[in-house]
Amino acid sequence: MIAEVRNVTKRFGGLTAVNNVSFALDEGEMVGIIGPNGAGKTTLLNVLSGFFPPDEGEVIFKGGKISGLKAHQLCEGGIGRTFQITKPFGEMTTLDNVMVGAFLRAKTREEARVLALEAIEMVGLEKRKHIVSYDLTMVDRKRLELARCLATKPELMLLDEVVAGCTPKEMEEMMSLVSQLNDSGLTIVMVEHVMKAVMTLCKRIVVLDFGEKIAEGTPEEIGNDERVIEAYLGVRYGTT
Repeated sequence: MIAEVRNVTKRFGGLTAVNNVSFALDEGEMVGIIGPNGAGKTTLLNVLSGFFPPDEGEVIFKGGKISGLKAHQLCEGGIGRTFQITKPFGEMTTLDNVMVGAFLRAKTREEARVLALEAIEMVGLEKRKHIVSYDLTMVDRKRLELARCLATKPELMLLDEVVAGCTPKEMEEMMSLVSQLNDSGLTIVMVEHVMKAVMTLCKRIVVLDFGEKIAEGTPEEIGNDERVIEAYLGVRYGTT
């Protein structure tokens, strides 16, 4: 086991965004987190990545409690994070953007450049490494986001809607890339609305609804779970 979420709760004033959620991650596993809009998925990801401290419960990573640590501390410890809305440094090239992430590990500019080029190659942006990020397509900005995260040398990657907004062809390419990263040994948690991506890539899925975990299991188990069907469709399976 590389990480564990233990009874995590996060509130914003009178709103409980995440309520008593628990699950564990095995090393090298890819787990999906799904749920309707407002289910608490991104809030949970923000807790895992150190943007929000939990109000109750704790997060364990590699045997140590990390709840309450800042995002940069967790990144240094091996947890990387991407965002649904990509915000690269627009006037900087792809290479320079990725070098920003690489400086977390690198002691010199040349070392950062080597790490950045490795990450750029992993995501397939070699031919665009000298292009200013303002001129990148949306899917290439998503690749850039992945590369910048990879340059920090994470052991656990938290992906927030990495295929959102992609065309069907782009989605297939991104799914293949994420699968390759997982096959390389990275543990991955992905929050995603595109069910095809989650069902195809993840061996295990956690389902949230109104901040609570309502189901956890294999894609087949989740696809046949009445609570999940009701949460997504608003009706109970088998009723008219």
